[in-house]
Amino acid sequence: MLRWTALLPMVCLAISVLVILPPPAGSADLQSPVGRWKTIDDETNAERSIVEITQVGDELQGRILKIFYRPDEKPDPVCEACEGERKNQPIVGMTFLWGLKPDSGDWAGGAILDPKNGKIYNAKASLAEGGQKLRVRGFIGTPLLGRTQVWLREPR
Repeated sequence: MLRWTALLPMVCLAISVLVILPPPAGSADLQSPVGRWKTIDDETNAERSIVEITQVGDELQGRILKIFYRPDEKPDPVCEACEGERKNQPIVGMTFLWGLKPDSGDWAGGAILDPKNGKIYNAKASLAEGGQKLRVRGFIGTPLLGRTQVWLREPR
C-alpha cells in the first residue's frame, strides 16, 4: 500500500514544473491587443479582414493578413489612393495601424490607414469583454470626431 507521504515529493515536483514552464504556445495574453483579430465593418456589420497586432519596440502595429471579399470586389487589391511608400502596394500584408502606446490601460497616440480612401487618421484602442474584443477608434483631431470598430479576438 502506497502512503501519501511517499507521493508528496512527486506531487511537489509536478507542481514546480507546471509553475516554471511558460504558457502553451498560442495562448493569448488577454490584457494585451497583441494577437489576431477579425475586423467588423462598423457600417455593415460584415466581417472584413483578419489582422495581426504585434508589439514592435514600445508600440503596437497592425498588419492585414486576409480580406473577406464582397462579390463586387476584385481580389488582391492595391492601395491606389494611398500616398508615399504604400501607393499601389498590396493591401494584404500592409501595415495599416502603427504608433499605439500604452495610455492608462488603453493604447493611444497611434495612426490608422483606411485603404479604401488612403486617408490616415489618429487612432486609439481599448480592450473590452475580458480581452475578447478590441475597440479601435479612428479620428481627426479629437476622438469625438471619428468612428469606432469592434474587432473580435481570433482563437489560436
